[in-house]
Amino acid sequence: MTTLWTDLRRRLGVVAGALLALGLPGAAGAADCDKLDHDGQGYAVCTVTADEEPRLGLWLYDGRGRPLNHFGSLRKHLGGQTLLFAMNAGMYHSDYAPVGLFRSGEEVHGAVVTGEGGGNFGLLPNGVFCTGGKTPFQVIESRRFSTSAPACRLATQSGPMLVIDGDLHPRFLIDSDSRYVRNGVGVSQDGQTAWFAISDRPVTFHEFGRLFRDGLQARDALYFDGSISRLYAPALGRSDFGWPLGPMIGLTAPAG
Repeated sequence: MTTLWTDLRRRLGVVAGALLALGLPGAAGAADCDKLDHDGQGYAVCTVTADEEPRLGLWLYDGRGRPLNHFGSLRKHLGGQTLLFAMNAGMYHSDYAPVGLFRSGEEVHGAVVTGEGGGNFGLLPNGVFCTGGKTPFQVIESRRFSTSAPACRLATQSGPMLVIDGDLHPRFLIDSDSRYVRNGVGVSQDGQTAWFAISDRPVTFHEFGRLFRDGLQARDALYFDGSISRLYAPALGRSDFGWPLGPMIGLTAPAG
């Protein structure tokens, strides 16, 4: 039954994505987003390659300094650009300011947090997702980032790290009963590919980490959030709505 239901949802996603592409303004183009089953769990995964890195964006506020909060507001903010996919990209305070570092070009908010603390963010090691520079995509442990940070065009800090140099985070339990809809990012061994993934239904940290390590062969991966996790991906018929978001990351293209 689970396999049949997963296949049905995949087929419905294809149909819905086609309708979105036809009916939504500015929906030209498509992101490389697909469905993936791993160890009995379903995920949506959007892949970004090195040549697409300059079109990856990280957003928090509009032009008047107000939090964007939702995918609809982000799409309006982009004006003449098409949003191909987007997801929440890090944890935030009650005023939507980022927990830890946020950098989008010259726009910088917060600073790298290296101390242990409560919640998932403080479950060390945590890390920073960084784009640009000699290596297009990196997930860097926060303490190492604080002492030898590369030049990042975009950077967002979150935690915990899911995969660390090919190994799962040491605190993840295979028999954990903590399950949430979770999302995060992983990078390939050569740093030329980044995978942005979100689970279809609640999963454990161990299951989510295995998706990146075993299913995608990611060398390093970083948790973005859980429970509030959402995806905008017209190619999959997705425009999730829910609680207001803080930082958001996504891929754009010129409107056409």
